[in-house]
Amino acid sequence: MATERTTVTVPGPHGPQDVSVSSPNRILWPELGITKQELAEYVAAVADPFLRANGHRPVSLERFPDGVDGESFFSKNPPKGAPDYVGEVMCTYNSGRRHPQVVLDNAAAIVWAVQMNTVVFHPWASLAADTDNPVELRIDLDPQPGTDFADAAAVAPALRDVLREAGLEAWLKTSGNRGIHVFSPIEPAHEFLDVRHAVIAAGRELERRMPDRVTTNWWKEERGQRIFLDFNQANRDRTMAGAYSPRALPSATVATPITWDELAAGVDPAAFTVRTVPQRLADLGDPWADLQAAPGRIDTLLEWWQRDLDAGLGELPFPPEFPKMPGEPPRVQPSRARSAD
Repeated sequence: MATERTTVTVPGPHGPQDVSVSSPNRILWPELGITKQELAEYVAAVADPFLRANGHRPVSLERFPDGVDGESFFSKNPPKGAPDYVGEVMCTYNSGRRHPQVVLDNAAAIVWAVQMNTVVFHPWASLAADTDNPVELRIDLDPQPGTDFADAAAVAPALRDVLREAGLEAWLKTSGNRGIHVFSPIEPAHEFLDVRHAVIAAGRELERRMPDRVTTNWWKEERGQRIFLDFNQANRDRTMAGAYSPRALPSATVATPITWDELAAGVDPAAFTVRTVPQRLADLGDPWADLQAAPGRIDTLLEWWQRDLDAGLGELPFPPEFPKMPGEPPRVQPSRARSAD
């Protein structure tokens, strides 16, 4: 028996492109009954702002063949037989390995990714034209147990002040879960490690101002009921759900750009879903339409980083899959280190 298929027609690089969607009635979000076809229609509807935020850069595809309740895997390499409207770029990873990674440059490519059972899109902070130097400084405000989105929302304006003092403008999106992602567009003049150090410098400055509400402690046992400023999301090949990407959560929430006024008014991140975001865009437009209009520089933050080094504050831990990095402290959680002593 032939597999059921539908066709979604969207703009391609050479005009309208028909993209075939197999198993369109497969349920991806069981609690809501959202199908693969509905997800394909969603990404087609948000293609323009999605591409502004995530296009023309390496992207990892988080694929769910059996829906969001099933197992998933990450796909980075363009699969064999990918259509010619799906791009790729050679990337260097922290291990020194190099291999091509998917690049989405047009609406047809996004729908193709859904056809490949992609639910969550994880774009790099750098563009395909220069994969080594980020065009965004990204800061993940991650609520810890005992805190929630409202706590992250209370911290974000203070982070905005810190970044403005460093000559950068801050833009917001919901994470699609409980957190907030703060982005600052930057000139691609520094590689990932420098940008990570700039994020640490901003985080330490915010932590000094709000020690009871913010932490840069990598080890969970030391964070307490505070918002963790996740500096390691600034590393090469470390990504977060892109703007307008769905999340693999029962409510089908979407990582959604918002304005500072919306944040102050008490925005509800649960309101932004695969079913509601297209109408939101139609009514309000894209809050990130001008995000890359005036990129800043991280020179001041790097001066703060050096100031803190001179004051005795050193490198912070890297994720476990990274090679040992220069100046990095031991990757042993403090309680185990004390037990060993």
